[in-house]
Amino acid sequence: MQRAASMLSVLLLSALAHADAAEWKLDTSHSKIGFKVPHLVVSSVEGRFKEATASIKLNEADLTKSSAAVEISAASIDTADQKRDDHLRSPDFFDVKKYPKLKFKSTKVSKSGAGYKLSGDLTIRDVTRPLTLDATLSAPVKTPFGTTVRGAKLSGKLNRSDFGLKWNKALEAGGVVVGEEVTLDIQAEVMK
Repeated sequence: MQRAASMLSVLLLSALAHADAAEWKLDTSHSKIGFKVPHLVVSSVEGRFKEATASIKLNEADLTKSSAAVEISAASIDTADQKRDDHLRSPDFFDVKKYPKLKFKSTKVSKSGAGYKLSGDLTIRDVTRPLTLDATLSAPVKTPFGTTVRGAKLSGKLNRSDFGLKWNKALEAGGVVVGEEVTLDIQAEVMK
């Protein structure tokens, strides 16, 4: 009897912990999954991925108990140059026919100053590496259409070679065509 009561207590506590976690979805028409990469040592190329889905569970009582899982269509890459985008979709870079999705799954959320650190596992070309992003989250806003939305801003950096994105060409004066460090700039609107 005592064991049954103990198990019931654990189940109730687990249910209460998850009761505060609400499911939120990504509003892709009001979001940007952007990046910037050095080009020819003198400038940078900016781009974004236009198609993504996300499942976000926000625990309003304690945001550090929240989680996120994101899937991005590699073929939706857009740098405003068709020839470059086709090259990025090729086996030299994302190889979208073989690896159609980029995935991120959170493993930890921690408080950091006025914002948070969102840590997780990023998978590109079937290579998974840890990634930590700086994050802020707005207060909920009720829209005129009856939905509740929040805004999230995330930023961070990664080394593209760590994920098998190694194509490059050397320059005569030194340096390479494409830099290694990719700066991420994500602005997401999520809805309940």
